[in-house]
Amino acid sequence: MKIDRRSLLGLFGAGTASCATTPDLVSAAAVDVRFDHGVASGDPAPDSVVLWTRVTPPAGFDATLPVAVAIGASPDLSDATIRTLTTGPDRDYTVKLVAGDLQPGRDYWFQFRVGEATSPLGRTRTLPVGATARLDLAVVSCQLHPGGLFNAYDAIAGLEALDAVVHLGDYIYEYGAGDGAYGMATGRRLGRIPEPPHEIVTLADYRLRHAQYKSDPDLQAAHARAPFICVWDDHEVANDTWMHGAENHQPATEGDFDARKAAALRAYYEWMPIREAAPGTLPEAINRTFDFGDLASLMMVETRLMARTPPLSHGDLEFVPGSDGTPVPDLEAFMARRNDPSRELLGAGQRAWLRQELTRSRSEGRPWQILGNQVVMARVRGPDVSTLMPPAQLEAVLAGLEPEIRARVESLIALFKLDVPFNLDAWDGFPAARERLYALFREAGVQPIVLAGDSHAFWVNELHDEAGQRRAVEFGTSAVSSPSPADALGGIPLGLALSMVNDEVRFCDQASKGFVLMTLTPDHAEVALMGVSTIFAKPYDLKPVKRYHLPRETGGLGALTEV
Repeated sequence: MKIDRRSLLGLFGAGTASCATTPDLVSAAAVDVRFDHGVASGDPAPDSVVLWTRVTPPAGFDATLPVAVAIGASPDLSDATIRTLTTGPDRDYTVKLVAGDLQPGRDYWFQFRVGEATSPLGRTRTLPVGATARLDLAVVSCQLHPGGLFNAYDAIAGLEALDAVVHLGDYIYEYGAGDGAYGMATGRRLGRIPEPPHEIVTLADYRLRHAQYKSDPDLQAAHARAPFICVWDDHEVANDTWMHGAENHQPATEGDFDARKAAALRAYYEWMPIREAAPGTLPEAINRTFDFGDLASLMMVETRLMARTPPLSHGDLEFVPGSDGTPVPDLEAFMARRNDPSRELLGAGQRAWLRQELTRSRSEGRPWQILGNQVVMARVRGPDVSTLMPPAQLEAVLAGLEPEIRARVESLIALFKLDVPFNLDAWDGFPAARERLYALFREAGVQPIVLAGDSHAFWVNELHDEAGQRRAVEFGTSAVSSPSPADALGGIPLGLALSMVNDEVRFCDQASKGFVLMTLTPDHAEVALMGVSTIFAKPYDLKPVKRYHLPRETGGLGALTEV
């Protein structure tokens, strides 16, 4: 069917959804609008998918607008169905429609229209049902806008085979544009200055930051290519978030944390192609399952806001008088706090849900269970990098570092000689909770693939419980553009050091940026760690940093091999 202004306006009022209730509905033909933030889709199901855009109204406009969306099974939309809805200032002119009555396992194309203005064309895909021979997923995390260009998203947009993009969090960052702010050395050089220029705290702040990120053309291209399946990590609210606070939240100057969290989550639901929280449920309950036919189940878990207990940091390691009166680290007390069984990430309710979903997936015959999880799960103790090179070489490397970075590196060298975990914000800071999760895997009779983000590094890990039994294989994706720990370390081979001193770590790359590309068939998984050659310029090259083969065998996962 032809999509013209007359046919669209004739359908207003007969739509399937409404995004606003403001009574001042105006004629779309009377308003000069744009679609500055592209289009997106997400949360696919066999018969539906979320479609999203944001209408950019003229400055000072504050009425409600009618919006039409066409969705069809051909790129020219010749067979499109048109649905109508409204949007307005109460939801920042974002538009979200759960498009239903779709066929499973099919590509669809969609486009929004207000008056004569049309959005870019988007492509999406529903979940398959029944026999499914192949699944292609791109896995991303950590996209600091001032940190660099989103070349990884440009590469994802060009993939020939792609069922969905799995985003594991840190979609936005909360920091401002002040001197010394996170990533701003690069941001100023590239002209990528945070909007607003201060740290975001209010609803208006979070909305403007989401708008800036979705103005990026590479991110828009990836969103227009395939549906996203997303969870948040910490920076969607503030750094190192837990249930009732965050490392980067100061109540004395930034107000009540719950108010800040509520503003962040409202903006997230407005600006992301994700289904709204079900009536009667908390907005924090973002955990949900996606079944890809008879091949795989993807369970997205929430590890920040539903149950995470107060964080533990390396700064909590206290010093006590030694036998000769000299201060020594009280490692025993520190480890006792770390091993406290009350320390939690998922919570009992989410574990019960996950046990049910894993058991159901296995009982329904799917060979693959995938955990979309935010933070690295493997046991990773901090490396003593002083053992990796002669003292003179290490001193030369340290001498080349900025004074502040050198002081931090020297303190970590001393700290990691004590055999403490590398990252306490990851599962390593919650070992009892990790054992409860591994027990759940055992009870459900599954060995899943665990996906992880957050760390700004590539990881390939084999996960074992305290008894030494392999419980899962983990693939961690590096950042799209956020700084990695090794970026400032000169010649210190941090990734190599981590893989050398940790039995669970098969591979770690602390320098590359990019994404994980995973292809599943009924009998094996092929996983490529895809790196972009630069995030500071275009053009760029894309190539695999490493490739791995993981067979599916009776009773669990087979031997992981590099290919």
